[in-house]
Amino acid sequence: MANRHLSRSIVLQTIFEWDVNTLEKKAVQEVLERNVSEFAPNKTDMPFMGKLLDGVMVKKPELDLVIEKAAPEWPIDRIAPIDRNILRIGLYELLFSDRGEVPAKVAINEAIELAKQFGGDNSSRFVNGVLGAVYKEIGEPGKDEISKNRKKDVPFDQMTIERLSGAVVYAEHEGQMYFALVHDIFGHWTLSKSKVKEEETVEEGATRALLEEVGLPVKVEAELGNNEYIASNPEKGKIRKQVHYFLAHAPYQDIQLMKQGGLDDARWFKVAEILELNFYEDILPIVTKAVTMLVGRGSK
Repeated sequence: MANRHLSRSIVLQTIFEWDVNTLEKKAVQEVLERNVSEFAPNKTDMPFMGKLLDGVMVKKPELDLVIEKAAPEWPIDRIAPIDRNILRIGLYELLFSDRGEVPAKVAINEAIELAKQFGGDNSSRFVNGVLGAVYKEIGEPGKDEISKNRKKDVPFDQMTIERLSGAVVYAEHEGQMYFALVHDIFGHWTLSKSKVKEEETVEEGATRALLEEVGLPVKVEAELGNNEYIASNPEKGKIRKQVHYFLAHAPYQDIQLMKQGGLDDARWFKVAEILELNFYEDILPIVTKAVTMLVGRGSK
């Protein structure tokens, strides 16, 4: 067994014991030393194991939020203990490790191998789906390096389609225009959106999304545009997500982040302030169009 894969296996066993037995940090270190002594007596990779173990333990709250965002139908406590700890290791290496030392595809592949080795029949598929969804969200680093020999994806026109809708929300206060934005755990300011229910129109879905996520009652005024992207779902595989965005007005009132789902902040911003924010590439044109539309109204 390759040295680093063995090291990750030992860290997984240690984190598993820490998770299910709620061990104190000192006890976790003792468990690691015991596992190293039993499975890797030469201790050549101890610095790597210690760094990985500490990193996962420190970042556990953030890692669990990412899992909840990538697999919203699977609360952390419903995921098999071995699977959720494999995900924590894989996500830590994917999001926080030095990519020169651990490339994104290595982090994902190693986690899948751990799932095959220690998990159940569906563990590797589930781990692959969650990590694939996160990989897509962070811009697919190292995508061009992925082997050309991988299995063919489901044809685009045969993928499951999921409808979502959201809105650029604005309000006026003391002669100033403000925009309501939410911040996700990947470090981007973005727009509230939600999966559209079967009985809803896309406008109704956008209205509900804003009320559920930030407590704002909004009135949809105009359509801004549509985005479509492919995401990996742990259960369904590759799916096409079609997102409809609208311009919506709301009263200027306190924003409350009511439904997190991978979000960690929500605020009002003045027009000049949003120019300095970190947006996703596909969100910036939507926001820009909304600002342009509102400025055009004011100039008439």
